[in-house]
Amino acid sequence: MNRTLERIAPFALGGLALCLWQGIVWVTGIQPYVLPGPFDVLNAYFDDFGNLNAALLSTLTVTLTALAAATTLGVFLAVAMAASTLFRAAVHPWAVILQVTPLVAIAPLIIIWVGQPFFVLLICATIVSFFPILSNTAAGLSATPSELLDVFKLNGATRWQTLFWLRLPSALPNFLIGLRISGTLALVGAVVAEFVAGSGGFASGLAYQIIEGQYRLEIGRMFAALFLLGISGILIYGSLGLLERFLLRRRDAA
Repeated sequence: MNRTLERIAPFALGGLALCLWQGIVWVTGIQPYVLPGPFDVLNAYFDDFGNLNAALLSTLTVTLTALAAATTLGVFLAVAMAASTLFRAAVHPWAVILQVTPLVAIAPLIIIWVGQPFFVLLICATIVSFFPILSNTAAGLSATPSELLDVFKLNGATRWQTLFWLRLPSALPNFLIGLRISGTLALVGAVVAEFVAGSGGFASGLAYQIIEGQYRLEIGRMFAALFLLGISGILIYGSLGLLERFLLRRRDAA
């Protein structure tokens, strides 16, 4: 019963917030170009159904491609850092610097250097999202129990056998935590990059729809794009959570 209530609670709170929002708009008579109600947002979505869904598909394509690239890059660097302390000492500070540098500061340079809109967005989103995978995977590889390492060493396992059969499986929970974080960061990175690229004339994604809605005072359209982004973020985070539970259950059962 409690688990059922916990699952219903977010939807109940969201429905209550929407009802309160609509009620405030009706009672106060706020104009839709200032604050549209949920019904106005829904109408705006269906009025521009094709463009908004195409923009959503564009944003999700960049997000998922960037997540795949960030996963590949993050795991590769984490394994290389685990294999060589010298490589770790050389690479890790630069990875931190890249992570803390604001994306809006380097996105204009990427636009100038790359030019092609999709790759501009992909590079920006990958930069934002790769560090959690790198840091969490590296931490998992470093936290392998020493007694298990000794068992593998006593049985004559090579460094690569120890890596693939012990250290990587041991690091799986940390990697999956980093993956969930990076999934949402990839969406954030894609949207921020779209804002910068949209200001530079690249028409793509939901962020561009928000910018265009702002210029035209189509506030309902802006809210519709924001809702699509929010729902996308929830679905990405939830899907990666299901993947995490599935893989860990399979690992524990093996």
